[in-house]
Amino acid sequence: MEQPWELDKWRYYLQNITMKVTTKGQVTIPIRIRDYLGIVPHTDVDFQVHEGQVVLVKPTPNGQRGQGPFAEMRGIVKGTLTTDQWLKATRGE
Repeated sequence: MEQPWELDKWRYYLQNITMKVTTKGQVTIPIRIRDYLGIVPHTDVDFQVHEGQVVLVKPTPNGQRGQGPFAEMRGIVKGTLTTDQWLKATRGE
């Protein structure tokens, strides 16, 4: 857990960062914020509107596996084949 002085240091370091929205509606997340939140390429982030402000939130793992778009399909295919066997079968090896 971070000590209070460390949080104050980050608050100072992260304040007053302004970025422009591109014509495609994209905004670059500044490196300081990416480093602080541990955001790397392909990291999911949430955008929330709170009291007229847009807040970027890095979702925290909640210990539950498979919260992605394919979670509801998990377990549909039952069988005794391993992943390697499935891959070989689908690739025609």
